[in-house]
Formats: sequence, C-alpha cells, structure tokens
Amino acid sequence: MRGNTTSVVRAGLSRGWIEYRQSFTSGQDLFAYFGISAIFVTIAYFQQDADLPEASQVSNGALMVVGTLGFLLTIAGLMSVAQVLATEREDGTLLRAKSVPNGMLGYLVGKCVHILLITVTNLAIVLVAALVLIDGVRMPGAAGWATAAWVLVLGLLATAPLGAICGSLVSNPRTAPSLLMVPIMGVTMASGVFFPITFLPEWAQTLGQVFPVYWLALGFRSVFLPEAMVAAEIGESWRHLETAGVLGAWALVGLVVAPFVLRSMARRESGSRVEAARQRAMQRAV
Repeated sequence: MRGNTTSVVRAGLSRGWIEYRQSFTSGQDLFAYFGISAIFVTIAYFQQDADLPEASQVSNGALMVVGTLGFLLTIAGLMSVAQVLATEREDGTLLRAKSVPNGMLGYLVGKCVHILLITVTNLAIVLVAALVLIDGVRMPGAAGWATAAWVLVLGLLATAPLGAICGSLVSNPRTAPSLLMVPIMGVTMASGVFFPITFLPEWAQTLGQVFPVYWLALGFRSVFLPEAMVAAEIGESWRHLETAGVLGAWALVGLVVAPFVLRSMARRESGSRVEAARQRAMQRAV
C-alpha cells in the first residue's frame, strides 16, 4: 500500500512538472507570467518619485511592487486554483481522476506542484525586475530569504484550499474570475497590501488583519523593504510570529474543510453531468 501511494505521489509530481512546462507554450499563460507582472512593475516604476509622508524612507513604487508579491500569491492561491478546478470538473478531467485508484491523490499532488511552480515563477519575475529597476527594494540576506520562503509556503497553504472550496462551488468556470475578483480586490484594499495598513482607519485595520492577504504583504515587506519601514507598521513590528500564526490557522481550517468539499463534489460527478456541462459550455460559446 505504501509503495502504491509513493508511486501515485511521484506520478502527481511528474504531472505537475509537465503541466508547468506546457504552460510556456500557451499565449494566455505567458501573458499571465510576463504581461501582468510587467504591468505592475511599470506602474511601480513610474511611482518612484511619489513618497508617502508617513513612509518617506521608500517611494510609493517600492511599496507597491513589494505589495504586488502578496497580491499575486493571493491571486494564485484563490483565483487560479478555483478556475482550474471548475474548468477540469467541466471537461471531465476530475471524473477521470476519480475513476482510477488513488487518482484524486495524484490529481491533487499534480495541481499543488503546478500552482507552486507558476506562483514562484510569477513572484520571481516581479522580484528580479523590482531589484533592478525600483529604488528602495533591498536584496535580503539568508535570513530574509528563509522568511520569504516560509511566507510563500504558508501563504499557498492558507489560500489554495480556499480556492479549491470556491472552485467546487462555481458551476461555470468562465465566471470564476469575475465572481472572485471583486471580493479579492475589496479585501486587498482593506488589508493595506500596497501600503502599510496603519494608513487606514482603525476599523479597516481590524478587518484587514482577519484575512491572509494582509499577513502575506507584511511578511514580504519585512524581507524586501528597508528595516526603517517597520516604524510604519502596527506596533512598529514585523510581527513574524503573528504572521505565521494567522496564516497557519487559515491553512489548518482550509485543509480540514477543503477535502470534505472536494470529496462531496467528486461523488456528484458522473459522465452524464460532465456531458451536460459540456453541452452548456458549447451553447455559451455559440
């Protein structure tokens, strides 16, 4: 049994790597990698001459581009996972995975690897451009990179299960981005992703700290902005312990709830349901 599970995990890892490589042959995926990243970096570049009085150590551009790391991680964990899951439920991929022994395990491992790799790619593109083009973004040392790594991992663990839950509830994969973008943008603005949250009213600060996106942005600011910027944060602290605690709590809740939701969704899948979904998709295309 253990050997069978190991082989399934290996197959999932291989599948995730293959899907990642194939993404470089898709114009849509290439735009997601380079186009969206270029838009954020370009806006940040032209914001370098604008300073916030309360954060005069760095420009708006530096604050924005570092906040972009947290925003893109949130988008990857929530929106990308939800859209992929909804799409592959409609086209029958999920049903095929369900029909083979341990197929769902291999499917989930493959998706985790794929999402992790595309997220790291997106963040790396933005970060390299920021270090070269944006004044005020610092190159961290070994401890800083270690912090960035655990923020990345905990961030994906906190957001990806939520994306899976959302994807299981969305019937039309084409509506997933529009349905999720509005609440994501609302939470982003309330969480001070592109600027320290202390610039917001106290009620907004309290609300923003409930969600993972605030802690993702805070974690990345602690790594890539000058140490003096800690004065603009709540309690004049980067609050790494609280960051790990909140992200870990969201991850725990998501990892407990998501499997039940996914199993329930998988049990409902059948050939007739997939065919009906395909017919609806064809009608929408026409």
